[in-house]
Amino acid sequence: MRDVVFGNNEIYHIFNRSLDQQPIFTLKRNCQRALLTLDFYRFKNPPLRLSKALLLEKEARKKFFNNLKLNGEKLVEIVSYCLIPNHFHFLLKQRLDNGIAKFVGNFTNSYTRYLNTKSKRVGPFFQGTFKAVRIENEEQLIHVSRYIHLNPVTSFVVKEESLELYQYSSLPEFLGLSHEEICDKEVVLNFFSSKKKYRTFIYDQIDYAKKLEMIKHLALE
Repeated sequence: MRDVVFGNNEIYHIFNRSLDQQPIFTLKRNCQRALLTLDFYRFKNPPLRLSKALLLEKEARKKFFNNLKLNGEKLVEIVSYCLIPNHFHFLLKQRLDNGIAKFVGNFTNSYTRYLNTKSKRVGPFFQGTFKAVRIENEEQLIHVSRYIHLNPVTSFVVKEESLELYQYSSLPEFLGLSHEEICDKEVVLNFFSSKKKYRTFIYDQIDYAKKLEMIKHLALE
């Protein structure tokens, strides 16, 4: 059971792993679908399921998604995110009652259906109950955002010099290197005088974060 009670306009660090730590965010096409799923299901009750919306003709599909983003009521604001081969991290602000639980459920269920259809299998891909930690102050907020954005390096998915180019994290959006508009990034960036300052904040702790991750692995062995 989860001890955290979700409150509206509160921010939470949400994370979960795949069953048996199997890689589920690896192939480019799959990761792109996961990002689309993330973007789509932050809205309450889309009139179509994502799989059905993607079957619309090009112009109708474009109109559908534009209308959803302009007029859709949000379950959550996505502050930041990162997809790693066998797990995900989200920083979310709840907008509506039960919004985080609905959003995470919709995301994992939709992505699981997609993977099952592709691989012609049945069954879950994610561990049962996602983990959640309430963000209690501004310092915790910016440090958790850094932790999430450093994850591709500390999980040894990319090298340090490629971190800001990792496509399946919100860091490129934060630094103005991506055209994605998924995140309410000003929640974090308002604490920095520029995007460059935020980049420095991220990169200054890479070596320390690597050492912490190494210690954690050693402690678990």
